[in-house]
Order: sequence, then structure tokens, then C-alpha cells
Amino acid sequence: MRKAIIDRQVKALAAHGLDAMVSCSPENFAYAAGFVVPSQPLIRHRHAMVIVTANARTELFAVDMEASTVKRRAPEIPTRIWAEFTDDAMLVLADQLKDLGLAKGRIGMEMDYLPAGDLLRLQAALPQACFEPCEHILARLRQIKTAEEIVLLRRLSRIADQAITDALAAVKAGDSEMDIAGHLTRNVYALGAEHFKLMIIATGERSSLPNVGPSERRLQARDVCRVEIFSVIDGYQAGVCRTAVVHEAPPKAEEIWAHLVDCKYQIMEMVKPGASCRAIYDAFIAKLSQMKLPPISFVGHGIGLHLHEDPYLGKTPILGRPGSDAVIEEGMVLGFEPLCYETGHGFGMQNKDMLLVAGSGSELLSDYANTDKLLVVES
Repeated sequence: MRKAIIDRQVKALAAHGLDAMVSCSPENFAYAAGFVVPSQPLIRHRHAMVIVTANARTELFAVDMEASTVKRRAPEIPTRIWAEFTDDAMLVLADQLKDLGLAKGRIGMEMDYLPAGDLLRLQAALPQACFEPCEHILARLRQIKTAEEIVLLRRLSRIADQAITDALAAVKAGDSEMDIAGHLTRNVYALGAEHFKLMIIATGERSSLPNVGPSERRLQARDVCRVEIFSVIDGYQAGVCRTAVVHEAPPKAEEIWAHLVDCKYQIMEMVKPGASCRAIYDAFIAKLSQMKLPPISFVGHGIGLHLHEDPYLGKTPILGRPGSDAVIEEGMVLGFEPLCYETGHGFGMQNKDMLLVAGSGSELLSDYANTDKLLVVES
């Protein structure tokens, strides 16, 4: 279990007048426990939860299929195990909450994750308890990273960056996008990631497509190549994207890239504690318009246990709250991505990095590749 995170949750419980908080999503289970229950993200009914009470008592709730994994990772934490095919998980959870003295408590639940039918059965089993949404509390806590989280995100950023850079260096004209994927996946694992998410490999005319995987398309001279991957350890992820050209750049590519590099440094200069997320986004859109490049809805976002987390450097800095703004704070980690999919010249370009908000400014975490110039795939 992660003491610093549990301590934060206990303080949040006091601030919101809650008696307990139940983290039931894979992301927030990992946030408190420090590990992912392997099948929980794959099979939604295999509930795994962390229960934290206002007096700092912590217990786990897990399915029998994953009991050995949970007990191995958190042997010192009391754990209630439910049987997948014979128990009603919500009735077992209700008994556990009763034993914690919460039969009449105010209990925070992740209402955006727990299925409605499960919540109804839990409420019926604990009719005197009051269940309230707590996902917004956990989302806010996760915006400011602990020292441990920053170390992990720094490592993940460099894994993703080097994996892409080395993969592009290993291919040549005539190789396929699948060949890039083969090198890239091997690199991610060889560099220490547990797995990866959202591998994007888009070359030539496909480089204007936002979220496509590798195809059998073969690299040709003057292709623009967009390659992105999220490396993952213990549920945390870092996303990096690099753009390369095969042998030499097509017309306008170097000019557009130089403009996106200027955008990158402008954002890095503006990202500091106290800065407005909306102001950074507006400055980016103004910079894009200088080359008559089309605007996008955001240029950066928080990242950690989700690919996208609040705050956004975009039109809506707080997700679901149009017209809102958010303030940059020390300890945030942002994925930021000056990009243009539709350049008007038959290709798209993207330069996605990981950025730590430090005490007086920002620090680039994905610092393996030098992206001031386009990377080159030799033909």
C-alpha cells in the first residue's frame, strides 16, 4: 500500500465529511495499492477495491481468482475475498463495510465506474448508509504527483521516448509499419515496461489519421512518419510521439515542424505554477494560426493512471465544465502535444512529450530524442 496516497485520502475524507472512500476502478485501486489486479481492467465484474476510512483504517476487497496476487502484493492489509461464481460481490462488500462500522456511514463511491445494478444491490444491503460520488475527489488528488509517482513517470517517459527513437533508427525505406511495430514493442519491454497502450504508427498519407495502428504499408522516400506509444508500469503510463521523415522531408514539412517546435518551447516557457491552462491553450492556437494551421481542442492534459486526466490545456481545462479554467500547480505531470493532423500537404505531424511542473517552471521528462529537427529514417 502507498502510505502517502492513503494519507492524502484520509485528509480528503475529513475535508468532505465522509466516513470512508471506496476506490473501485482499476486506476484508483492502483493509485492506493500501488499495483494493478491483472484481470480487473479486462473483466468488469471482477471487482477489486480499496477501502479507506476516516480513521485511516485500510482494507482490500478482491475476487478469489486474484486472491493470491493481491495477498502477495499486500500481505499486511486485511483483505475480504469473494467467490466469483457463487457470491454476490455486493453482499460480501456490504458485510465488510458493516464490520468496519460503516452501516450508517457516509461512503464515497466511484459512481462513474461501479455499474448501476451493483450500486442498487449495495444500497439495498446497507439501507442506512449514504453513498456519495467520490470520483471528483480522487481525480483532484491524482493531479498532484508524489515524489514516487514522479520518479516512475520520468522512467516511463524515457522508456517510450527511447523505444520510438531506436525503432525508427532500425528501419529503412521498403520496411513496413509492421516492422516499426515489431522493433517498437520489443524495445518497450527490453527497456523495462510491463506493457504498453495505444501504439500509433501512421506513415505517408496515413500520418494525417489521429489514432491508427500499424498496417502493411511500406515506407517510401519523403514519407512523414508519426509514431506514438504509452509505456506502462503498475498502471501508470507515459505517452510520447515522435515524427520522422524517410530520407528527406517533403515540401513544407521542415517549415511546419519548425513552427511546432517553436510551439513546444512556448508551452514549456508558459507552464509554471500559477499559470492559466486556458491562457496556454489560447497562446498555442494563436501560434498555429500564424501558419494558417487548423486549431485543435487541446494541446495538453494531465497524465498518470489514465491516458488523459485533468487539467487540460484546452478549450475546457476541467473535463465536463465548459468555460472553466484551471491553474497549473507544482507537482503536476502533463502530456503536451503540439500537432497538426491536417497540414494541407498530405501529411500530419505531432511532437508529444511529458512535462513536469517544477517549483519555478517546467522540466522535460521525455528527453532522449532531440526533436528540434525532424528525425530521419535512412532510405
